[in-house]
Amino acid sequence: ELQTDGNRSGHLQNGELVFGPEVNEEVIRLIAAQLAEIGDQFDKEIKARVVNDLVQHFLNENLSGEEITRRMAEAVEGLARAIPSDMEREKAMLVLAMVLTKKIANTMPSLLQRVFRTTVNYISQQLHNYIVRMVSA
Repeated sequence: ELQTDGNRSGHLQNGELVFGPEVNEEVIRLIAAQLAEIGDQFDKEIKARVVNDLVQHFLNENLSGEEITRRMAEAVEGLARAIPSDMEREKAMLVLAMVLTKKIANTMPSLLQRVFRTTVNYISQQLHNYIVRMVSA
């Protein structure tokens, strides 16, 4: 799987780094470039109110991780409804989740760890199969 720094994940086995299944690195880079371009477009369209509402949820330490993930999902789904129908819904939701994460972290840097963890959970729960299909296509 692709890590946030653009490198493939790996783990140590008998003291040596072992990578997961082979994937075409160039395909991963092309997908990342496309997602970044879409993200730049979405970035301009996301209203500050949506970001500020999510920031307030992340600041509420009484909310469980599941509840915050649900709030993130609601925000992404609400924003995705306004996306042109010619774009794959899953792609739009993936990019929106990443752009929201960036905007929340820029608004309140102290929330970076919590918002990142929530976004990873959201993507793993909601978009994992889409990502697998996109990378293997």
